[in-house]
Amino acid sequence: DEHICCAISSTKDDGAATSKKRWMKEQFKNDLMFMKLNVRGKVFIEYMPIEKAWCPLEGRKYMYINCLWVSGQYKGKGYADRLLNLAIEDSKKKNMNGLAVLSSKKKKPFLSDPKYFKYKGFKICDTANPYYELLYLPFYGSEDTPKFKSICKSGKIDDMGMVIHYTNQCPHTEKYCNIAKNIAESKGAKLKLVKFNTMEEAQNSPSPFTTYSFFYKGKFVTNEILSEKKILKFIENIL
Repeated sequence: DEHICCAISSTKDDGAATSKKRWMKEQFKNDLMFMKLNVRGKVFIEYMPIEKAWCPLEGRKYMYINCLWVSGQYKGKGYADRLLNLAIEDSKKKNMNGLAVLSSKKKKPFLSDPKYFKYKGFKICDTANPYYELLYLPFYGSEDTPKFKSICKSGKIDDMGMVIHYTNQCPHTEKYCNIAKNIAESKGAKLKLVKFNTMEEAQNSPSPFTTYSFFYKGKFVTNEILSEKKILKFIENIL
């Protein structure tokens, strides 16, 4: 019955929220945590043990933050700090070594804000091409730091066509991936969709951001979930 992520729980969500909730339901058995403000709005934090996160990471006894989100009228009221502090308290109770989160050199759509997390004490522990940063907040000093798997460091894949790798961790990926494929086909182009259906598949992704990664000619293009207009413009440009 709750609003989750950037989707609204209604019959008009085109299955977006349903796919996300189905993913969440499966991940609760992997110790997924989801805490939100008791309002009909998007104020929440989602995290899980790094060993079970749907990302190509190496680490032990860290909680990995999938998303921390505060939107609209709820900004500027300290809710982000409160949610982060709750996650820290919960992680310490579970004897974790710290928190980790995926970010970028500069703020990017769908990625955690590096300025906020660095202000809260997070530091860079690893990087991956072209702009990814793995940030961490250790609780007890000099524990082993998390890092990216080598498979996702280069930002390249062998397939030279248009390829999107994605999961249902975000409510809107399924919808917009299918829209992108239909637009490509209408223009006589080919776009390949690669969906990670299991944790193991996601943990061997060629990109740190498994929610959505768009590749072309073997190179990473963007992690932004492209709208109809943006994917159409990209396809028209390459044609």
